[in-house]
Amino acid sequence: MQSNNTHTFYADAVLFDMDGTLTDSIAAVEAAWGKVAKDIGQDPAYVIAATHGKRAVDNLSQFKPEIKAHDMDAEVQKFEESILFFADAFNVHGPGSRMDSPAEMLIGPLSPGGTTPELSMSPASSLPSSRASSFAASAGSRRPSFAARLNSTLSRSTVPEVSIRGESKFDGFITEGDEDALTFEANSKTRQIHCLEAWQLEATSVDRAVRILPGVKKMISSIPEGRYAVATSGAKTYAYGCMTRVGIIPPKVTITADDKRLKAGKPAPDPFLLAARELGFSASNCVVFEDSPSGIRAGLASGAIVIAVCTSHERKQIEHIGAHFVVENMESIVCETCEDAQT
Repeated sequence: MQSNNTHTFYADAVLFDMDGTLTDSIAAVEAAWGKVAKDIGQDPAYVIAATHGKRAVDNLSQFKPEIKAHDMDAEVQKFEESILFFADAFNVHGPGSRMDSPAEMLIGPLSPGGTTPELSMSPASSLPSSRASSFAASAGSRRPSFAARLNSTLSRSTVPEVSIRGESKFDGFITEGDEDALTFEANSKTRQIHCLEAWQLEATSVDRAVRILPGVKKMISSIPEGRYAVATSGAKTYAYGCMTRVGIIPPKVTITADDKRLKAGKPAPDPFLLAARELGFSASNCVVFEDSPSGIRAGLASGAIVIAVCTSHERKQIEHIGAHFVVENMESIVCETCEDAQT
């Protein structure tokens, strides 16, 4: 491998992180964690900062400790489906779709439990990447955060009309305040459905589609089959969903966060060690591409050469962590196959 500033080195294989390294789904991920933050009454910016680059199972264990161990796999899958929902909503159900009727923008049956509606696949996209945070928008950003949009949607939303006499048009409690007056109070199920409608409508208003990052297609196509793997903090639903949406065929060795062989996720080196072992090589003879601080630390702990890409963090946020090289994106790297079949 060779970078544009002429550093050349040899490796047996390449180990890629996924989100922020191969794909850009940051807006959808942040919206999903933002919804979790709103659900538990936490600051979205704090939750997003704490969860980046880590497994959903570890993050959910931290922020939703009430989840039982036997329910965790299902909760992780539900959360990762919500990421893909946010990624698809604009193009499948919102202004990016070809639906003519506003009524068709409602997204599947509403569930009182707040579960994610059935998802549809969106077309693969190779549009330019935009890593702008959907919550902690930079100065001058014109796009309101998910939290602001959701609050705005809720504030504009009203409780549906109720008929006191005859059948109620909405499922709530009618209570007697005194002999002459009746008041309507929406029950908790009503509120949940109402809030779910609001965040679904917000999701359709912003394009958070997954995109492939610069130089990725060329890089992957330059590496022989069996000489690269993906090791991601995302579970299988999210990882495979993101890659297929941008036209990346998940390699045979794709290590996801729900792999039962893993004892720990990043920043522990376990995902990269397992990926290298499955390829048949030592991690110390591999190259790791990473974008997040926790991922960079995991790559370093595995003994690999680590190339940090500035696709989700500014250079100043990652350049002092210890990566061997820091580049803007994969367009700065050239990969060539040696005669002895080494990369």
